[in-house]
Amino acid sequence: MEDVFFGKAPEKISEYISTEQYDQHNTMVKDGLDGLNEALAYLASQNNMFDYHKVHRILGEGNFVLTQSEGRWNGKAQAFYDLFRITDGKIVEHWDIIQEIPEQMAHENGMF
Repeated sequence: MEDVFFGKAPEKISEYISTEQYDQHNTMVKDGLDGLNEALAYLASQNNMFDYHKVHRILGEGNFVLTQSEGRWNGKAQAFYDLFRITDGKIVEHWDIIQEIPEQMAHENGMF
C-alpha cells in the first residue's frame, strides 16, 4: 500500500504483482501488468490519478487480502475497497470498488 498506492516507490510494482498472471476484474483495465500500467499511465496523462490518503483496514484470510482505504478521485472524497488474491507471494487477481463518500449520510456510522 505504501509503495504503490501511496506512491512512495511505484517502481516496485512488479515486486508485488505477478508478471506472469494478473487478472483484473475492473472492466476499465486490461489483464496483465502491462494492462495495469497502461491504465495508470492514462489516468496520469489525464491528471486524474487516484489519491489514497489513509488505510483503515487490511484484512487477510487464506490467500485473499482486502484493504479499506480512503482518498480522492475526480476531485471528490472516495472509499476504496481493493481485494487481492495472492499466489506465491504475488498479487495474481484484483477486484475493486470505489464509492464516493457523501458529505451527509443518513446515519452516524461513517463509511469505515
